[in-house]
Amino acid sequence: MRRTWLSWAGSTVIAAGACAAELPPVSSPQPPAASRVNFVGYLNASTLPNSALLVPPPPASGSAALARDEELSREGLALHGSPRWDLAAQAAALAFPAIVETFSCALDASISEERTPHLMSLLRKTLVDAGRSTSAAKKRYQRVRPFMTNDKPICTPQSEEVLRSDGSYPSGHSAIGYAFGLVLSEIAPEQADALLARGRAFGQSRIVCNVHWASDVAEGQLMGAAVVARLHAEPEFRADVDAARAELAALRLQPSAPVRDCKLEATTLEE
Repeated sequence: MRRTWLSWAGSTVIAAGACAAELPPVSSPQPPAASRVNFVGYLNASTLPNSALLVPPPPASGSAALARDEELSREGLALHGSPRWDLAAQAAALAFPAIVETFSCALDASISEERTPHLMSLLRKTLVDAGRSTSAAKKRYQRVRPFMTNDKPICTPQSEEVLRSDGSYPSGHSAIGYAFGLVLSEIAPEQADALLARGRAFGQSRIVCNVHWASDVAEGQLMGAAVVARLHAEPEFRADVDAARAELAALRLQPSAPVRDCKLEATTLEE
């Protein structure tokens, strides 16, 4: 039976794809200049959505909302050692190309620096903005993470020391994952449902990993959506979306199935 916390977050439907051999790059213009230097986002301090203003305080002690967070945390802990736990550990990495590969099944395409440089540049900048958007509220509330209260393992023990000093609320990973789902759904509208669902599952993984509460994830996703809404006011972002869309259309003229086991991933996310 599907667990309650998955019902809370919505079911995930992933487009299935078979493994594919490495293919030659799709013909495309030279990558943007930003892809050859240190990445920055599209937004600055004055245009970045302010999480300290946009998200409410975290659930109070003794509240029904906190009880719900604790219930969903226990259900996530029950997945320790399962394939879903392993998938959540993979999703913890925000480095490229690993984070993009997380979305390859939902996108039903294998993208890379060589084959889709404009799309990779777009996602890097989006990651910067979405991740930064949660900082103000994190600093304001300094919420304690689940593993610090339940003394249970996390799926990335190597990051425990850093996480202890970083506020739990709202979730930066969840903001990034949902922002990716939104941006990719604009580039590939035919895959929108799968991409948005994968973006939500990206946040759910933080509950499974025992590093975020469900309310952290929900408000992180709100910030991801706020960032993408604001990005549409930026001409550079809109131009990059158009370039990435054309790039993906060219890629689809060749076989470009994901290299991940998409059927296994779909089954794992439904557990």
